Amino acid sequence: MPRPLQTDRWMFGSTVAMCLVGAVMVFSASAVTARDEYGSGYHFLLRQLLWLAIGLGGMMLVMNVDYRKLRRPEVVFTGLFAVLVMLIGAFFLDKSHATHRWIRLGPASFQPSELAKLAVIFYLAWFLEMRRRPDGFGMNDWKRAIIPALGPVLLLIGLVVIEPDLGTAVEMFIIAVAMLYVAGLDGKYILGAGAAALPIVYLLIVHVSYRYERVMAFLNPTSDPQGRGFQLLQSLIAVGSGGFTGVGLMESKQKLFYLPEAHTDFIFAVLCEELGFIGGALVLALFATYGWRGMRSAFKATDEFGRFAALGITVMVLSQALINLGVVLGMMPTKGIPLPFISYGGSSLLVMLLATGVLLNISQQAN
Repeated sequence: MPRPLQTDRWMFGSTVAMCLVGAVMVFSASAVTARDEYGSGYHFLLRQLLWLAIGLGGMMLVMNVDYRKLRRPEVVFTGLFAVLVMLIGAFFLDKSHATHRWIRLGPASFQPSELAKLAVIFYLAWFLEMRRRPDGFGMNDWKRAIIPALGPVLLLIGLVVIEPDLGTAVEMFIIAVAMLYVAGLDGKYILGAGAAALPIVYLLIVHVSYRYERVMAFLNPTSDPQGRGFQLLQSLIAVGSGGFTGVGLMESKQKLFYLPEAHTDFIFAVLCEELGFIGGALVLALFATYGWRGMRSAFKATDEFGRFAALGITVMVLSQALINLGVVLGMMPTKGIPLPFISYGGSSLLVMLLATGVLLNISQQAN
């Protein structure tokens, strides 16, 4: 008689808690802007709740489907092909905010680059499982391991860079490097890849004016407080104004047309202003709990595919959270990366919840 599967309550609880905190903070950070632009203070909240309902439903569905079905080659390569088609197709659609990041279907829109992160994770999990079998070639064979592993990944990363979306491309690179390193790829190859990427990143920053301005603002935001340093300074003011207990929910001043993207990329600054150090520490504790349970699932997985998929999903969530928090706290240049589960944005929220559903199923099978 098969044993009943036990849901990881810590991971499930921390995920739902972050989503609920996110819904509250999206409303708090966007109500004034939404009323001014759309005539209703509930505009962004209702859209976020719709995506949240879809995402939670998808998570519950996925967590009850055996994750091993995702290791089938027809699933892996169909997913890769579909994401590739969407990334290319976005270039033939109208631009949004001067980029080709979105596919719009009526009132709804979606970022295929979010799905590209999942495609990278599941492709590498499948590939690494094949190469680490006793009859495999290992991970340090150029022709039969490194090039086949990185080829599709670099193709997806290149398309995301061209959109342009350098932040998501960097995140995909981090996920791939983490998975390859744990799989046994020699450190010299990772250092070589990093060294090869540096001049490319340098050119992508120096020769693109808005990226260069962001780096200059990060290095010296006070040199132009009303221009390129404005967003970072307003974020730091919001975080500092909260003190230990915060100014109170819905009472933020910086969200009142001072802090750009208050309900998306800089929602953590509003949270710290309204809920203070206590609220910020709570969010960090929830992400730490998620990371702990995610890594536990990876270590306890019963097969290599599950181990690498769990690792990739955990790295995806934590790396994105660290990048967002680093930007908000002035520890790295400004980049449009949402805070997982908390920032406004349907594409990110849906993908994160679906990925968490897979992670929960891996945890169930491991237990």
